Amino acid sequence: MLIRLLHLGTKTSSVALLLWLTISLPAQAEQLRVAIAQKISQVQLSSSTSAIIDDGNGQKIGELQPQQGLIVRIGGDRIAIGRNLVAQLWVKPQPGGTVWIGDRWYRGSVQVIASDKQLLAINHVDLEQYLSSVLGAEMSPTFPLEALKAQAVAARTYALYRRQSTTKKLFDLDNTQLSQVYRGLSGESGSTQAAVTATLGQIMTYRGKPILAAFHAASGGHTENVEEIWSERVPYLRGVPDYDFGSPGSEWTQSFTSAQISQSLKVKQINAIVPERLTQFGSVVSLKIGGDTTQILTGAQVRTALKLRSLRFTIAPTPTGFIFTGRGYGHGVGMSQWGAYYLAEQGMTYPQILAHYYRDVSLNKLAVPN
Repeated sequence: MLIRLLHLGTKTSSVALLLWLTISLPAQAEQLRVAIAQKISQVQLSSSTSAIIDDGNGQKIGELQPQQGLIVRIGGDRIAIGRNLVAQLWVKPQPGGTVWIGDRWYRGSVQVIASDKQLLAINHVDLEQYLSSVLGAEMSPTFPLEALKAQAVAARTYALYRRQSTTKKLFDLDNTQLSQVYRGLSGESGSTQAAVTATLGQIMTYRGKPILAAFHAASGGHTENVEEIWSERVPYLRGVPDYDFGSPGSEWTQSFTSAQISQSLKVKQINAIVPERLTQFGSVVSLKIGGDTTQILTGAQVRTALKLRSLRFTIAPTPTGFIFTGRGYGHGVGMSQWGAYYLAEQGMTYPQILAHYYRDVSLNKLAVPN
């Protein structure tokens, strides 16, 4: 197994090559805007150091002393803070300080915006500091360092890809699985910080732009071509053999009664569930649901409704309902995190791991601003 994996990782054909370029990309993405809380009526803020509160236009509203709490509430279509009604406010700690937003500490500063008579709390944070937290939330800090480095490059690339596509919005990403899980200081550890530092500024590009560096926990033996799971084909997200066998997400079963499935899928008196179309690697694209009437649902709809681990499953009837037997954990596109774990255990470096999961991309380094 060791020889086979290393041969795959060092392959130099144009299909699998990850290029190191000597040029640097412009350093245009130092800061990220991460939505921490959305559509809320109030939020608690604080700072580990003294902090300035301003209205976003340079007008100072007040100051916070270290560890002093501040409850910010919506007031109609404005933010009510003391006697002031403002459209937005900022809490800016002294250098090295951190901010409390809702229920945990974050690096950087916080902006609160009144929008549609609700509040939106946004953490403005340095990209590299953000990544140290994301790594601890998206991958176990106990994973091999080369796997953590691969995740750091993928997460950095994904963040810049999202930032590039959200320039007209109030924030670049949120802090959930819809973007990347981000838990502030509580997500950081020595190993995640080491992985971020070792890959400082490195991103994957295709034709000079950050790629959609999708990743998931485990594919169940083979990753997917992106267009079979989502909508648009891109040349660098192709299905490749995976090495996640034996991982916690490699095999699973979930059983449901017919009543549970009927309620979740909103289909009456279900008597049959049959996969109608599969991808070439076995993920369910659509299913035929037999009940009072026959309906066609997408695999994604069924997975979401039943909270299944992946789209790669088979279905068998039971006396009371159905049993789903599956492989993998996640959407199956891009890098498999457990696959990265095992490849790193076999001695692969992070460029080799990335080259396996993302095809014909370049590994560049952002220029350090003057």
